[in-house]
Amino acid sequence: MRLNKLLAIATISLLSGGISMAQKALKLEDIVAGKVIQTKGIGSMTWLKDGERYSRLEKDKQTGGTDIVAYKAKDNSREVIIPSSLLTDKSTGKPIPVRSISWSADNEKVLIYNNTQRVWRYDTRGDYWVLNLKDGALRQLGKGMPESSMMFAKFSPDGTRVAYVSNNNIYVEDIDSGRITQLTKDGSDTIVNGTFDWVYEEEFSCRDGFRWSPDGKHIAYWQSDTKGTGVFDMINNVDSIYAKVIHFPYPKAGTTNSAVKVGYVSASGGNTTWIAIPGDPRNNYLPRMEFIPGSDELFIQQLNRPQNTNKVWIAKISDNSLNNIFTDTDAAWLDTNDNIQWLKDNRYFTWESERSGWRHLYRISRDGKEIQPITKGDFDYISPVGTDLQKGWVYFIASPDNFTQRYLYRAKAFGNGEVERVSPMEQSGQHRYNMSPTGKWAVHTYSNASTPSVIDMVSFPKHQSVRMLEENAQAKEQYAALGLNPKEFIKVKSGPLTLDAWMIKPVGFDASKKYPVIIEVYGEPASATVQDVWGNGDLWQQYMANQGYIVVSIENRGANTPRGREWRKCIYGEVGTFSSEDQSRGILDMARQYPFIDANRIGITGWSGGGSQTLNCMFRYPKVFHTGIAIAFVADQRLYDTIYQERYMNTPQNNPEGYRKGSPITYAEGLEGNLLLIHGTGDDNVHYQNCEMLVNKLIKNGKMFTQISYPMRSHGIYEGEGTTLHLRKTMAKYWLEHLPAGGK
Repeated sequence: MRLNKLLAIATISLLSGGISMAQKALKLEDIVAGKVIQTKGIGSMTWLKDGERYSRLEKDKQTGGTDIVAYKAKDNSREVIIPSSLLTDKSTGKPIPVRSISWSADNEKVLIYNNTQRVWRYDTRGDYWVLNLKDGALRQLGKGMPESSMMFAKFSPDGTRVAYVSNNNIYVEDIDSGRITQLTKDGSDTIVNGTFDWVYEEEFSCRDGFRWSPDGKHIAYWQSDTKGTGVFDMINNVDSIYAKVIHFPYPKAGTTNSAVKVGYVSASGGNTTWIAIPGDPRNNYLPRMEFIPGSDELFIQQLNRPQNTNKVWIAKISDNSLNNIFTDTDAAWLDTNDNIQWLKDNRYFTWESERSGWRHLYRISRDGKEIQPITKGDFDYISPVGTDLQKGWVYFIASPDNFTQRYLYRAKAFGNGEVERVSPMEQSGQHRYNMSPTGKWAVHTYSNASTPSVIDMVSFPKHQSVRMLEENAQAKEQYAALGLNPKEFIKVKSGPLTLDAWMIKPVGFDASKKYPVIIEVYGEPASATVQDVWGNGDLWQQYMANQGYIVVSIENRGANTPRGREWRKCIYGEVGTFSSEDQSRGILDMARQYPFIDANRIGITGWSGGGSQTLNCMFRYPKVFHTGIAIAFVADQRLYDTIYQERYMNTPQNNPEGYRKGSPITYAEGLEGNLLLIHGTGDDNVHYQNCEMLVNKLIKNGKMFTQISYPMRSHGIYEGEGTTLHLRKTMAKYWLEHLPAGGK
């Protein structure tokens, strides 16, 4: 139930007469077209291996094709390293489209990805071409493969071959001869080689399911056996006169998972050797697997089904040995440990852990016996940025003093745990960095809730701004011209607990009057809403504020903010209960602090997990919340997938009371206010089944509500012409009709 980024869309102009200049400037059609505030980025970029240059794809106006261009970080000098003339299909004489590129280790060949198709979330299936820069030869890979069926192609370490997945099997193709070797032959509708089933993809972000060994002799890969996993059906009633049924394996909480294992096979073909990791493959997870740099050893993470124990295994191909070198545990849950960095000739590796009560980065010896903090203190290490191993620095994001903001810090990889801030003190808000492999340069993006992104090139270790890449001066002017009231970041109380929150007041706000409130909620462990960062989605919130509402958001316990382990994990086994309690207490405390808030006109809305929180608030606290709009929600936690739901709730078999208490459907009879339910019938993530089951329960209890279903729209409800416009118009109309706007 990740907070879908597609929510950052719209604003509406529905009222006529008596509207402010800000309202006149905010029109839905312009927002959808990106015409109100045009923020600019620098486009997709990839640091080259030398760490001094980065490459970008740029359109060649003369040929209509794509140039691959390199820029020097130091002086911004530009060089066309691959002209579009080399990226032309000789059979047609036309430029081939370029979605993305990757380089061989020797920089003599380029792999081009195009003609892509979406697989659930992302375009991970398509066609591949190889360009040889020595002779300019361009040839398409996968001769005889179905169109747009190839996935995750990558060069062998020596650049002579490319491996890829097609129709759940793994292939290796020799670039010069075009000879294709099929490494796996059992791929089918139920046996998945080299990629993953739905739940691994959605909840572990697992997509690319194979790895070349550093010497190019072997390929290690995941295999998923989905047989025995429950198959969910979605019905497509809109694309033909007869309904089409879409079948896919989807393990719901407490049910049977796919059996997942890891093995390796010779890159020239042969039998697969399966790594004999102990434990039932249907009741343990293998979410991460990588070769240790320069070796024939695999570094494998194994999570148990409750996801509170992570065993780290090293499997050596040359002698088929297997050793459990380290085990991490937590009384609640553990997240996958990503971005492992090997240090001192592979004698140490980095590891993130909350063992101290705060998330920190540790240095662990290869045998697992020595565990030392790289960072320490009463703050959370949020995410890695990069390393400068020559100087011994590890760079990372943290925000010890303000949970809504993000800054760059650094620490010595072999220091005493002390950290120092690197981001400029005068730039209050959030900072992002795309750092070069050497840690010498980074593309730096800074913004806050009222400042569009400012992007510059910075050099390290001094964080010196070398050159402005995009100042977004026009966007700043456009924002200022709207005359909007900025977000105000405030604190509210839930009992003794202090919560972060923000509010937006309408233009023409009069503190002597009382205004209704619309709460924007998410509230689950996957994301956070109270963030001091620029976002065009704020225009939707600004529009609703200017209709005569105070729009607010409150960060409840369990949200993914850097407030320590206890903050995030106190909700274990109680998802949905503490969050709705905090939202209720928080808004009532806000009303006590700010007399202009009308406690008799409180609305709440959210998407995905936020939709679930909306329902829990409406049903459990009907005297507080008077109107709600719940979108793409989970009504019964048993209907969501194993990995996500069990991570925070254990299984329904082990925690039946927690599932009952946390599921909105349990309290449907408590509805007293106005409720609008919105769901896409093609939602493969949070199934439309949730909406139908809740509707059934509301009908049984004689509760009146409004419902709108979007045919074959997915979790983001954005597919199809006019969908976004219709959705936001529907929401605005419902608010205005059921939660009277304006100060009184």
